[in-house]
Amino acid sequence: MQHTDSPERFRRQAKQPEEAQRAVLDHARFLGAENVSLYEAWGRHLAEELIAPHPFPAFRRSGMDGYAVRSADLKQARPESPAELEVLESLPGGAEPKHPIGPGQASRIMTGGMVPEGADAVVMLEMTSAGERDGMPIVRIGKSVPSGVNLSEIGSEIRLGDRLLPVGQPIGPGESALLASCGYTRVAAARRPRVAILSTGSELLEVDEPLAPAKIRNSNAPMLAALVREFGGEPLMLGKVPDRAEEAEERVRQALSGCDLLLTSGGVSVGDYDVMADIVARPDAKLLFNKVAMRPGSPTSAALFGEKLILALSGNPGACFVGFHLFAVPALRRMLGVERPLHPAYSAFLGEDFPKVNAYRRYVRAATEIRDGQVWVTPTGDDKSSLMTTIVGSDCLIEIPPTKEGLKRGQPVKAWKIRP
Repeated sequence: MQHTDSPERFRRQAKQPEEAQRAVLDHARFLGAENVSLYEAWGRHLAEELIAPHPFPAFRRSGMDGYAVRSADLKQARPESPAELEVLESLPGGAEPKHPIGPGQASRIMTGGMVPEGADAVVMLEMTSAGERDGMPIVRIGKSVPSGVNLSEIGSEIRLGDRLLPVGQPIGPGESALLASCGYTRVAAARRPRVAILSTGSELLEVDEPLAPAKIRNSNAPMLAALVREFGGEPLMLGKVPDRAEEAEERVRQALSGCDLLLTSGGVSVGDYDVMADIVARPDAKLLFNKVAMRPGSPTSAALFGEKLILALSGNPGACFVGFHLFAVPALRRMLGVERPLHPAYSAFLGEDFPKVNAYRRYVRAATEIRDGQVWVTPTGDDKSSLMTTIVGSDCLIEIPPTKEGLKRGQPVKAWKIRP
C-alpha cells in the first residue's frame, strides 16, 4: 500500500544542522543511574561526580630503587670524596619503615616503597656503592642531590577531596585504574539507552538471505547496531518492514514501548513508498524537523511520539552514517549525562581537491593523518550517499560549506572527530 499523501512531506522547511541538533537535544533526557561493580563499569558513563576519599599517594613514595637520604648530608659529596652513610634497614614495597633517617644515615628502598621520616630524597641505586664500616653496612654516594628528588609527596597526584571524574565521563582503562586506587568497588553508571533499530524497504533482504533481482541486503541495521554500541547504547534489532504504511506504523508504535530511542533507516524522502515521511507527520506525533540543510541525508527527520524520540535516517548507507553522527550521537550522549554531547571539532588541511559545488553544507567521510606536525583530512572515497566503502576507515567528517567553486587541496577546513 502506498503512503497517505500527507501534505507535510511536500511542505518541508530545511533546518540548519545546528537547529536540528538543538531540537533533538531539547527532547533527549538523562536516563538515570544504576549501581555496577568496577569490573562491570568499563565502557559505561559515570552518573555521579566522584571525589577522592583520600590523597594519592597516601604516603611518601619512592620513585626509584636506591637509598632514602637527607639531601643535607650530600652537599659536599664528590666522586673523589663520597659521603658515607650508615644503612639502617632495607624497605621493600609494602613495608613500613621502623627507623627515621637522622644525620649521616640512609635506608635501602625499592621503587614504590614508603620513604622514612627524616629523608627528603632518594638516590638512585646506580649512583651508589655499598660497603661496610666497623662491621656495619654503609652506602657511599659521590654526588649531591636536591631535596625532593625521586620522591612523591603525600597527595602529589591526587589530593583529598579532589574531583576524580565528572558526571558523564566514559570509564576506560585509566578511569578504572583511578577508581581502583581510591577504593571504588562500585559506581553509579548511567543506564545504557535502549535503541530500537528498524529498517524500511521492500527491497531489503536479511543478511543471510541469497541475493535476488532488485534486492539488496540490509546493511544499515548492523552498522547502526555497531554505532549504538560504540556510543554507549544497547541496540534492539527489530528487523525490516516493507513499504506498507500501516505495517510500518504498527511496528514503530510497538517498538516505542520498549526503547528509549527509535532509529529507522529508509523511507524519509518524498517518493511514493517513503512511509516514514508520513509516520513522523501523524497528528499524534510532534514533528521536530523533516529536512536538514545538509548533504548527504537532507530528508533526515525527527519526531516525538509521547515522550519517545524517533530519528528517521536516510536509507543510503553513507547518509545514514552521517545522520547518526550528527543527531543520534548527541541524543545518546545527553541520555548518558555527557556534558558536551556534540562531536568535537578541529581545524585541518584538506588532503585532496574537493570539486563538488554545494548548495547545502556537506559532511564528507574522511580519515585524519598527521604530516610534518600538521593535521590533514582526506575523503575516504567518492562522496556519494549510497556508498558503504567510504565508511570504512573514516574517523572524521569534513564540513564543507556551501560553495560554487569547490575546495582545493591544502585549504583549511573544519572537521568533526567521530571516533570515541
